[in-house]
Formats: sequence, structure tokens, C-alpha cells
Amino acid sequence: MSQKLHEQVKATIQRHGMLRAGDRVGVGVSGGADSVALLLLLDELREELGITLLVAHFNHQLRGAESEADEKFVRELAAAHGVECVLGREDVAARAREHRWNLEDAARRLRYGFFEGLVSAGRVERIAVGHTADDQAETVLARLVRGTGPAGLAGIYPIVGHVVRPLLETRRQELHALLETRRQSWREDSSNRDMARLRSRIRHRVLPQIEQELQPAAVERLCALASRMREDESFWSAVVESCLGGRVVETPAGLAIRIADLLEPELPGGKLKLAEGGAKPLEALTRRMIRKLVTKSRAEKGQLTAEHVEQVLRLARAGTSGHQLRLPGGVVVGRTFDRLIFGQAARVATETSEETKSPAPAYEYEVALPEQGTTTVVIPEIRKCLRLKVIDWSAAARDTSSLAEILDRDLLRPPLVFRNWRPGDAYRPAGRQGVRKLKRLFVESRISARERGGWPVLTSAGKVAWAGRLPVAGEFAAGARTRSGLVIIEETL
Repeated sequence: MSQKLHEQVKATIQRHGMLRAGDRVGVGVSGGADSVALLLLLDELREELGITLLVAHFNHQLRGAESEADEKFVRELAAAHGVECVLGREDVAARAREHRWNLEDAARRLRYGFFEGLVSAGRVERIAVGHTADDQAETVLARLVRGTGPAGLAGIYPIVGHVVRPLLETRRQELHALLETRRQSWREDSSNRDMARLRSRIRHRVLPQIEQELQPAAVERLCALASRMREDESFWSAVVESCLGGRVVETPAGLAIRIADLLEPELPGGKLKLAEGGAKPLEALTRRMIRKLVTKSRAEKGQLTAEHVEQVLRLARAGTSGHQLRLPGGVVVGRTFDRLIFGQAARVATETSEETKSPAPAYEYEVALPEQGTTTVVIPEIRKCLRLKVIDWSAAARDTSSLAEILDRDLLRPPLVFRNWRPGDAYRPAGRQGVRKLKRLFVESRISARERGGWPVLTSAGKVAWAGRLPVAGEFAAGARTRSGLVIIEETL
């Protein structure tokens, strides 16, 4: 049994490239059976693998005297095997209350934060933890119950960053048998028997019943499913990156993508050929794109469920500008006209709100009406340079498709003033009937609240004649009788 188990664990390590000769490996030991067995196995394999070990134990301070006894047990176990032991501790319950995390999530964050601290300090290159094949099966079942997609069915990965899982293909019962053969004791965590926890119910009730009444090899089948899903996700990850490439824009608020690009993704080689009468592969791709954008945007760990993805889809299909969703990991998804923005709460709120809370830059610059050539006005408040170019309209009219871009120079009257737009500004756009307020034109033209701050307008004798990318005022637009046109060109400083 012992030799077979050693070969099995060594094969897992080598198959996934978990450890290399010369690595300093921190073994996460809680005191439970799985982590104790992991320490014994790695200790017995360390010469063959060419590694050195360090025991890492984190005291969550959640079970009073039990937690203290766990720490003492691990310290003595490490000493018995001649392995250095590094201890960490934190009041997990207090941190959970402080950050409004659930207790299990808080414990995991702080424990892995302790492990990563050992890597950052140069104490170890890898952290080995004791997840088993049984943990893998329980994880897949738990995610199915909570609601998940193919990515969730991939379960626990053998390697994530600096963390490796040498026991992921080994059954828990094999590890218990090893410890009993060696007469090695371990600690029992009383919280693992708490049937209020979903994981405990799956471990002690659901999975044993499935093995007894439905499928004796349920654990192996669930692990095989997770392995296939990880292979699929590796392929899909490359496809998703190709679809997002060039379509995602980094903004101060977060990652922005056009809703059309999200709902109708296109591969670099062209549109997907869809089988008639089949499922909706575009939606499958869209869901993965959403997951990838959330992953890239989150500031902390968080479990994204299938329902969260559906909420983002509903926002894209039928939401209105200014609406937001809060997702796990501190991510907020906001809609601003034809875009979705994935980012952090405060930044997305600013981008998607209809009115910016910070005051817009105010400025006013008078300019002389040019007779010919080009006049330049620099507006440092909005980092813009505006160039007024007089053109021969009779020549230009042949090549100009839109009158809404050209002013009639001879209709403009002093004072000519460039200033920031103000609430209440209104004019009749060229080619339209009736006066429109600038605010309404902003909405119609999909100009976000952030872009509107300090938006430039040109007034002629107090009347709005030009307003950036919006159509010029009909009263001042070039027409059939125009001889000298005026074009205003915006450049960013």
C-alpha cells in the first residue's frame, strides 16, 4: 500500500509539473488527516524529488482551545520529522465582520494570504496543500447545487499560482489507511461535522449515498469530469482571449466593451458557422467572455455563479443606461448606453451615472473670426486644441457629404466664444426640426456622463453655433449661398 501510494503521488507531481529539483516547498498542515499524510509522503519523497520542506500552519482562532491544540500538534509533528515550522495566526471572525465576508471565505483568504507571504518573503517557491480526489468530487457537486457553468465543473485545479495539490488524484481513505499503518495520529476539526454547512452534508450524506445506491465509482467519475472540463476550459480560454482582443478598452472606470461585441462575438477568422437546430453557441461564448471580464476586473476572490452571469446578460440585452450590478469579488458591471463597463464600484458609478458628481471644468475663451487660413485655440482645462479653418465652400461642397459639419463663416457674429457647455444650452441642429437641449443630444448620441464634463461649445453673439461632435446649429450651417465655410477640428493635447 505504502509503495503504491508513493508512486501515485509522485506520478501526480510529475504529470502536472508541480515541483522541480531544488524547490523549497511549504507544506500547509492544518493537523487534519489529509495534510498530515501529505507531510509524511513528501518527507519520504523529498530526497528522490530533490526538494526541501517547511511546515506552514495558520491558526484561524475560530475554535478556542481546539485551535491552540491544533497548532501545538503541528509544531510537535514538524519537530518529530526535523522540518522547520512557521506559524501564522489571525482573528478570522473579527476580520470577517470588518470586511463583511462570510466566515469560510475569510478563513480561506487569510490562510492563503499567509502562504503567499512565505513565497513573497523568499522562504519557499511552492506551497503544497492537501486537497484530495474526494475534495474534488465534493467541490463539483457543491457547485452543481449552487449553480455553475462548465468553468465551475472544472473544479479544483492541480496548480494555481504557487499552490500545488499533490494529493488531488488520491482518495481520502487511502491516506487514512497510510496513517493507521504508521500509527500516526491526526486532529479532527469539529466544524467538519457541522451539518449546517453544505460541504459537510455532501461529504457525510450525499456522496456516500450516491456511492452506495447509484454509482460506486462516483468520486472517480466526478474527478474525470472535472479533468475534461479543465481541458475544455483551456481551449475556450484561448478562444475568449481572441474574441476580446481589440474589443475591450481600458477606461478610468474599468474594462469597457460594446454590447454588440459581447452579444454577437466574432472570431478573428470570421463569424462562427452555426449548426441548424442546435444550441446557441454564441451565447456559450458570450457567457465565457463575461466570466473572463469579471475575473480580470475583480480586486478580490469571489464565487461567480451561473445566475450572476445571467444577470449580466439581462443587463446587456434589456438594461438601460445608468443601471449597475454588484457581483462577488467587489466587481460592479454598469451599462452606459451601448457599452458595459466591468470595474470597481466607485469608478463604475461615476462612469454610468447620468450626472457626474465632480464639478466640470469651467472656461471661456474669446476668439477673433479668421478671414482665411487657420486659427488655433488651446483649452488646457480639457486638454484640447481647437483649430478653426476657413475653406472655400464652393470647392469643398463637392466633396463634403454632411452640411452638419460646416459653419458659414459670414453668418457668425462676434463675440465668438469657446466655453464649456452649461445646463440649459439648446439649439436647432442642422437638418432637424425644432430646438434640442444639449443634454438630450448627449443622450441621443451615446455620450457618457464622464465625456460631457467640460464639453466645448462655440457661441456666436451668445447663441450656440457648434458643439463638438454634435451637428452644428442650423442657423449657422453652410448652405447653397455659402462662399466661405468654417471647419473646427478638435485635437487632444
